[in-house]
Amino acid sequence: MDNGLLRKDEFTSVLDQYEHLGLNVKGVDAKDKFYSALAGLTDPEEKRKAIGKTFIDVFDDEAHLISDVKWLAQGTIYPDVIESISVNGGASQTIKSHHNVGGLPDYMKLQIVEPLKLLFKDEVRRVGRSIGLKESLLGRHPFPGPGLAIRILGDITVEKVQILQEVDHIFINGLKEANLYDEVWQAGAILLPVQSVGVMGDERTYEKVVALRAVESTDGMTADWCHLPYEFLAKISNEIINKVKGVNRVVYDISSKPPATIEWE
Repeated sequence: MDNGLLRKDEFTSVLDQYEHLGLNVKGVDAKDKFYSALAGLTDPEEKRKAIGKTFIDVFDDEAHLISDVKWLAQGTIYPDVIESISVNGGASQTIKSHHNVGGLPDYMKLQIVEPLKLLFKDEVRRVGRSIGLKESLLGRHPFPGPGLAIRILGDITVEKVQILQEVDHIFINGLKEANLYDEVWQAGAILLPVQSVGVMGDERTYEKVVALRAVESTDGMTADWCHLPYEFLAKISNEIINKVKGVNRVVYDISSKPPATIEWE
């Protein structure tokens, strides 16, 4: 499903990967529905819940176009469950809602199958290797279900998504070209709701700030920020500022989890 919040060109690349696995995959363009549901929302939890509801609505619409549908398969893993709800009736608080946790509404006559629900990410990868999945697929960094909506602090617009897609594309491709991608558990860029003064040539600019985030982890429950080489960060910063219109400052997040979560929202 293309919710308009994916990485640059990710929709087509993911479809290709699934088709190579011999699956009958249908892509759905639902960008307008998601942008409409997110219009004017700034609170992280409200954005997550709006995205979750829209996911369900789109799934339900598509399920009615196929006969004899009984199951909805989800890739829920254990950290999603831990962060979304109190575990086993305990006193832990919800950290952030995940759209794939909490079940389906009554009007959807589908049963959920979640074979990975009690596994951490490293365990999921071990399962994948045991059934012969490609390392290029297993080694992909985790990407949040709500997509770039929770990497854009504040309200969501098409323009902001396009800016962040370009920044993210430069950062992730740079990690791969520098042979750093596999040393990082998860990486991405965050568009901040602030602007800063800069200078381009002889002109003053007042444009957007982006933060780069890269962490190392085993299961995603704890994480340390990656000490990426200064030369690499300088190169990526210069490339982003020179190529992405509307951005004039790049910062690097050096916070670990806890206390900071991997995602900013």
